[in-house]
Amino acid sequence: MNADQREHFRQILEGWKQALMTEVDRTMHHMQDEAANFPDPTDRASQESEFSLELRTRDRERKLLNKINESIGRVERDEYGFCDTCGSEIGIRRLEARPTASLCVDCKSLDEIRERQIAP
Repeated sequence: MNADQREHFRQILEGWKQALMTEVDRTMHHMQDEAANFPDPTDRASQESEFSLELRTRDRERKLLNKINESIGRVERDEYGFCDTCGSEIGIRRLEARPTASLCVDCKSLDEIRERQIAP
């Protein structure tokens, strides 16, 4: 992977990170603005359900942010685009589809097969 390609992916990752951080801020403001103690139990339950769903979504996004930060670190160390398991190049098309990919298609497939065999 050349320097221009690494810069391209760094910009994609930074943009994705910024978009997620904006969503976090939006959620915090929404939850603060909408927080109310409704006297009606149905209204209160509905609000708690909405907040719970938003918090689960933000938790998934927090995990994605960690992966994005790891990928940005890999770009800065010139390790981006190489499989963690076998060391081969991941491939531009896979990285375009999943910029946080750390495994090549073959290693990811094997990993998924192992997961299915272990799962009950």
